[in-house]
Amino acid sequence: MEKCVLVVDDDAMNLRRTTLILEKHYDVLLAKSGEEALDKLREESIDLVLLDIAMPGMSGIETFRAMKDNEMDVPVIFLTASGYEDDVMTAIRLGAANYLKKPFMPKILLERIAKEFEKK
Repeated sequence: MEKCVLVVDDDAMNLRRTTLILEKHYDVLLAKSGEEALDKLREESIDLVLLDIAMPGMSGIETFRAMKDNEMDVPVIFLTASGYEDDVMTAIRLGAANYLKKPFMPKILLERIAKEFEKK
């Protein structure tokens, strides 16, 4: 059975691009908001989350906090367009597995995910 990666981003193009990179290697689920991501985490067996930090409504940081509050112990790699250091540091302090600045090279994304799965 392939590992399942949940990609959470409010931008449809980012979701499509990330799906194209990942679909040859993993089962891919998509969510367009933090709320939708939490629903999918409750319903599906997910091995890793790629989570955009800057989203309207529930931000990636708020989504990650909600995951922790609900004892959803799934590794998270944050994706950020801004690279704003405070966001990245907050994510790491909260226990994020890693982060990646957008736009990212497909090879780097695949390497970060593979590295995370090696830990299990």
